[in-house]
Amino acid sequence: MSKSLKLYGSVSVAAAVMLTGAYNFADRNVTPIPETAKTLAPAEGNIDSMLIAAAQASDADADGKFGLGRPALPEEVAAWDVNVMPDGRGLPEGSGDVRTGEELFVENCAVCHGDFAEGVGNWPSLAGGEGTLADEDPVKTVGSYWPYLSTAWDYVHRSMPYGNAQTLNPDEVYAIVAYILYSNYIVEDDFVLSNENFLDVEMPNADGFIVDDRPETEYGRFSKEPCVENCKDEVEITMRAAVLDVTPEEDTAGAEDAAAEQPAQTQSDDTASDEQATADEDAGDDAAPAQEAALDPELVATGEKVFRQCKACHMVGEGAQNRVGPALNGVVGAQMAAVEGFRYSSTLEKMGEEGQVWDEEALAAFLASPRDYVKGTKMGFSGLRKDEDIAAVTEYLKSFSQ
Repeated sequence: MSKSLKLYGSVSVAAAVMLTGAYNFADRNVTPIPETAKTLAPAEGNIDSMLIAAAQASDADADGKFGLGRPALPEEVAAWDVNVMPDGRGLPEGSGDVRTGEELFVENCAVCHGDFAEGVGNWPSLAGGEGTLADEDPVKTVGSYWPYLSTAWDYVHRSMPYGNAQTLNPDEVYAIVAYILYSNYIVEDDFVLSNENFLDVEMPNADGFIVDDRPETEYGRFSKEPCVENCKDEVEITMRAAVLDVTPEEDTAGAEDAAAEQPAQTQSDDTASDEQATADEDAGDDAAPAQEAALDPELVATGEKVFRQCKACHMVGEGAQNRVGPALNGVVGAQMAAVEGFRYSSTLEKMGEEGQVWDEEALAAFLASPRDYVKGTKMGFSGLRKDEDIAAVTEYLKSFSQ
């Protein structure tokens, strides 16, 4: 019992010491509440009125003003006023050519948009898409979609390069925009864009936009009370969902007759296909050995590896389609600029009209230095340096040309 009393006594003494120290600290260091301290009377009404009252009370010494910041200077406003309008307002003086723009684009833009503005990964393409706006999945680029050149200039000047915006001077912006126009076949490779000829550039989709007049023409039609019952005296089918085949059929007999005829037609088509395949096989028996003898399998394999440098723009093989560059199936021995649906440079088109063909000699010269062989070519690749690589790629392309 005596040990417990001693323990409790020690604890009581320690607590008394701590309380005494805390009181002395508070007495010396805590600022006392002034006798005339400002108080905020409860505001009547909602929370907005309470907040307004609090703001007015806290700024009473500032004559009713917040006392924050200062008016922006004219030169500070001008630094942010970078708008460029479709009629040319806001354009600074300057100029830039396609060649310079290509170098600047590769240095500042290609990491996201590709060397030829074709886009990289999920980053958008800036070129191509011509004639796709009516497709289910349109390709919207500067050339295919944007109606005003000012939009491209303003965006590059205001927001690019990504992460380093507004570091390009006006001449550099003019040059980059000129290269984007060239990549979309809107200007030639010797074009120089400036504030003086800016409005002379015609954008392909300039007439593709209309003024939104729906508030005047349509909104009124939907502001009335909707009809949900007995809206028409009679309902009739005026169009048929032929693709989805969901329109109700009133005459099922006709559909059954058509279904009965389908197997016979399919069998006939299959028989014709088999006969054609047999004929092709017989005709190809003699050609196959010649083709195998003409190609060097090892060289073709090497060419396939070298061709990886070309895959960013060209497709070859089954299902090949035009991309930034034309599909290359059958290119060896074919007439120049002859791929259907692809738009070539004017120089290459002229060479094709003159009857020049992509024989092995011409193809080797082009692969070595595209710009030297075809002046004004839109191909941005500088060329293959090694003769063995050129021979390998040529052999590889020959395998899709026989």
